[in-house]
Amino acid sequence: MRNATKTILFIVFLLLIDQCVKVWVKTSMSLGESIHVFDWFQIAFVENPGMAFGWSFGNKTILTIFRVLVSAFILYYICVLVKQQYKQSYIFCVSLIFAGAIGNIIDCLFYGVIFSESAFGRVAEWFPAGGGYAPLLEGKVVDMFYFPLFTFPDWVPWLRGEVFFSPVFNVADAAMTTGIFILILFFMRDFNVTFDRVFSRKKTKDKTE
Repeated sequence: MRNATKTILFIVFLLLIDQCVKVWVKTSMSLGESIHVFDWFQIAFVENPGMAFGWSFGNKTILTIFRVLVSAFILYYICVLVKQQYKQSYIFCVSLIFAGAIGNIIDCLFYGVIFSESAFGRVAEWFPAGGGYAPLLEGKVVDMFYFPLFTFPDWVPWLRGEVFFSPVFNVADAAMTTGIFILILFFMRDFNVTFDRVFSRKKTKDKTE
């Protein structure tokens, strides 16, 4: 039970931070507006219809449904890990990926319904009288963190004048990416062992039925 409580609190904490930041940006800034924090860091409000870091892929509704299904599997995997009382550090790693995925899915599922459309010079409103800017499953993901760490000098071929690390991202993107990197660097053996255990258990159950 202790593992379950810690895991739930960790996921809820990440989702609250992600959604609070997104709602603040959505209801306080117009599309394209930016706040200069440091030369290497800005709060820049952009929206994207696709995946993490502004990438897009295929039909929006199909993509959202696919992400929901993948997230449901990750949740099942976390439940198995918790039930088997696997080490908490690995569960937290997988929970980072799950919370990141869910954070952006919430935008896709509900933001089009509960907000008016953000535009240049216009801030979005909660539950507008004329309805939201998009149907269920087709909302846009809110991004805001921009780190233009430096600009390549003119003497660098092909990259002159380009900004190093230009993607704009959000808390959910950061959580998901961090979880994936930690998994690859420190937990690949745990992933292989536990993943095989989940599927071998399912196969054994299917044979006995």
